[in-house]
Amino acid sequence: MELFIKQYGIAIVGVVLGALGGFLYYKYVGCVNGTCAITANPYMSTIYGAMMGGLLFSNFK
Repeated sequence: MELFIKQYGIAIVGVVLGALGGFLYYKYVGCVNGTCAITANPYMSTIYGAMMGGLLFSNFK
């Protein structure tokens, strides 16, 4: 378990921060009329933010 955290710790932090950012984007910016594919649904926004955060932070090692 320690090896996993040591190897992927930065990416895990990115996933958590991205998910938080995606949810906050949904909550405070969102989509007014509900036709936006990502920001109209809190689950999709959170998942998309988590993926983007994981991809971004996994570049830093």
